[in-house]
Amino acid sequence: MPPAPIRPARLHGRVFRGSAVLREGWLTRGQLRSSAWQRVFPDVYACSTLDVTHRVRTVAAVRVLLPGAVASGHSAGVWWGADLAGPDDVVDCTLPPGAHHGGIDGVRLRRRRLAPEDVVTWWGLAVTSPVRTVLDLAALRPPDEAVVAVDRFLRLGRVSLADARAAGERLVGRDCRLVRSALARADGLAESPQETRLRLILHAAPLPRPVAQYVVLDAGGRFVARVDLAWPEHRLAVEYEGTWHGQPQQVARDRARLNRLTAAGWRVVFVTAADLHREAELVARICAALGAPRSA
Repeated sequence: MPPAPIRPARLHGRVFRGSAVLREGWLTRGQLRSSAWQRVFPDVYACSTLDVTHRVRTVAAVRVLLPGAVASGHSAGVWWGADLAGPDDVVDCTLPPGAHHGGIDGVRLRRRRLAPEDVVTWWGLAVTSPVRTVLDLAALRPPDEAVVAVDRFLRLGRVSLADARAAGERLVGRDCRLVRSALARADGLAESPQETRLRLILHAAPLPRPVAQYVVLDAGGRFVARVDLAWPEHRLAVEYEGTWHGQPQQVARDRARLNRLTAAGWRVVFVTAADLHREAELVARICAALGAPRSA
């Protein structure tokens, strides 16, 4: 049986520079290559007891690999709590102009001067403020994915859509029009990225604008359900159906909910991920549903 890997207490659960611990004599080169540690970036390691999430990789990049950097873009969004990047996605960092550092695999560097109010320390990490973060997300490409990211971030409630749009109006320089366009198309209501994508498809189609996150009431004014998108005058709802809806514990709840909507005189068009790749067919199906006579 191989000996247990050596893991000094001061490095347990930590992210650190390999060269620094070698210099201090806390580990030998052989020990650093053991299963006790996992390489995150060049010369940056994490204790193997850590689940190397995007947040951990952001700490490794900003606090250890690039002192003086600021987490920004997707990585700032993740740090604030939005589900915008996976463990293997690149870490977004901002460095001041003139900072000398070459490219690093797994890190996307941006050099710019951030205003003091654009940077805050949150849970010990330098990160762009919520307002700066939402402006950066609104500048992403392609434009539809910028709207998806903005919607995801706005759901956190750390910045309102009104404040984000006001900040966008004050923005000057590169990408300001792109940012304002994304913020104008965002609503912060969608509960998933696919719901935002569905809404954007329907907004681009020759259809009346649906109402997002509409609350359906019965004839007595009692709550029936909240639907993703609705045309109340037609009593027609469009619902995005993710894979989790097919799980056994969810099927019974979904059927009961559909029964309540049907009893209230509503029809529901269900949309899957595959439907989003067949936009013309999807729009035609909804057009047909809107033209069909509704129940009394």
